[in-house]
Amino acid sequence: MEHFNKALTVLSSILLLAPLLMATDPDPVQDFCVADLTGTPSVNGYPCQPLSSAGDEFLFSSKLATGADPTANPNGSNATRLDVKGWPAVNTLGMSIARVDMSPGGINPPHVHPRGTELGIVIRGELLVGVVGSQESGNRYYSKVVRAGETFVVPRGLVHFQLNVGEEAATLIVSFNSQNPGIVLAPDTLFGSSPAIPTPVLVKALRVDAEVVELLKSKFNTSTVGIDEIRCAHA
Repeated sequence: MEHFNKALTVLSSILLLAPLLMATDPDPVQDFCVADLTGTPSVNGYPCQPLSSAGDEFLFSSKLATGADPTANPNGSNATRLDVKGWPAVNTLGMSIARVDMSPGGINPPHVHPRGTELGIVIRGELLVGVVGSQESGNRYYSKVVRAGETFVVPRGLVHFQLNVGEEAATLIVSFNSQNPGIVLAPDTLFGSSPAIPTPVLVKALRVDAEVVELLKSKFNTSTVGIDEIRCAHA
């Protein structure tokens, strides 16, 4: 019994200490860490600039006061992103923000943010916001026309888009719970990769003829890789 009690005491001590031994501190351990973009980013962000070189202006930005020209983009939309590279002050803070300006009929094409959940508010105009769930949801499509003053949320990693369905230009502001949420545009990824995804792969995956794949690739200025090139490359 004595040995049992001693063993129980040791086990209890281990269980009590376990949370302390496994504790982590993923949050910032300083007031701020303005990114030194010349450094190499690590898991928690870029190295910090010396405090002496970070004045109070780093806390403020006027970059979203005016948007980018949506007509400069074939999609009729243009984004001004303030992730860590555009606003070094958000380094290690786990957040970023962006502004998207859209012409009438413009689209922010289907895309995903691999490292961040998106929260958006429409500043002006009317946008059809669409989100597609994963296979667990049966690839369910969720959508709503979101108007000025209304908000939407897109869970991390889900395909989504915004389409300007109004008669006027539209603007939305989106924030992310990541200093660098990333973006993967579906059309560019499939048809504009470098090197190009082999045409036979896309033919099989999309269940269309090679001519259709080649046409789509031509819109995104990518090269063609056929079955013979695949064989040569992997011979």
